[in-house]
Amino acid sequence: MRAKLSTAAAATAAVVVLTSCGSGEAGGGQAAAGDLAGEGTGDSCTIEAEVPIGAVLSLTGAAASYGESQQKGLELAAAQLAEKGGVTYDLTIEDDQTDPRQGITLFDQFVSQDVSLILGPTLSNAAVQSDPIAQEAGVPVLGISNTAAGITEIGDYVFRDSLTEQAVIPQTIAKSTEAFGLADVVVLYSNDDAFTESGYEAFAAALEDEGVTVTDTLTFSKADTDFRALLTQAQQSDPDALVVSALIEAAIPLVTQARELGIDVPIIGGNGFNNPRLMADAGDAAEGVVVGAAWNSASDNPENTAFLADFQAEYGSAPDQFAAQAFAGLMLVDQAVRSGCAADRESLKQALGELEDVPTVLGQFSIDENRDAVHPAVVQVVRDGAFAVLE
Repeated sequence: MRAKLSTAAAATAAVVVLTSCGSGEAGGGQAAAGDLAGEGTGDSCTIEAEVPIGAVLSLTGAAASYGESQQKGLELAAAQLAEKGGVTYDLTIEDDQTDPRQGITLFDQFVSQDVSLILGPTLSNAAVQSDPIAQEAGVPVLGISNTAAGITEIGDYVFRDSLTEQAVIPQTIAKSTEAFGLADVVVLYSNDDAFTESGYEAFAAALEDEGVTVTDTLTFSKADTDFRALLTQAQQSDPDALVVSALIEAAIPLVTQARELGIDVPIIGGNGFNNPRLMADAGDAAEGVVVGAAWNSASDNPENTAFLADFQAEYGSAPDQFAAQAFAGLMLVDQAVRSGCAADRESLKQALGELEDVPTVLGQFSIDENRDAVHPAVVQVVRDGAFAVLE
């Protein structure tokens, strides 16, 4: 298996496993659909031609911390699949620079290169703009971190292994209401991003379902870094908690400034908070922050136990949810390829839709009738500088 980065990405990202030379162009010409059919099934499947896979990640720009984790997850999966043998993947990773316009360009590039499938992009707002390109061309897409509502409604070639905010947030609010006795809260969210807007909608619905009163709803831009005025306004409501839908770049200063202002109530965040940078950069201010998540780092299922050990050995650090979902994504693609021992676009589309009860680092994984992920969620709290399950 070869994993390649574009020249721009290579300048800023870690070197990938078995990096090949070039600018990220799919090398050697792509195999015809007939060449991507093999013999056998499951672990005995053998396909002679390389299976071309594209990945669009945010390796630079505001979402780089997510994309870098995803890259590591894909690298690790790629290395392990190369050792497994039988099916060889030609994986090309490109950097969309956290810019939806660049994402569109890269999707066009991959479609023209006849890749069998595209992984990504990192952010939901990029997926909203780029996934239709793949849908129109009949190229399967597997989102590995797109959690906004409506992504898979783009079309029947669009899948994801990332739980939606609508799947995670209701559990987060229910557990938080039970743990903290929530009666009234202030909600804050960035209203210029598809992911955070979707998170807000899920939070609003979940709070209503739990009978929690929203005393104020405050909005900001995803590029904002000074939240003191908004937090002072929120403080005046004397809420039981702050409920926040934000990307990590906003989450870190928001949490830090809230504690500096003496706001000591729980802060409840969505998937955007689920990043080790929250603890690394916010320090003690992150203690007690509640985060809904699609992956439990403490899970003791065999796949996750091995993943944690392998990731630590390879990178010298613990993985986050974005690495886990990326790792699971490529493993699920391999599962789909091997199920019918075929890797052309139409075969992959059909096989992805039939994934059911696959053991993964995320737990038992299935794809539902809407091409969305089905697997256990978890509610976490920051305790002693690390995520722990909220009991």
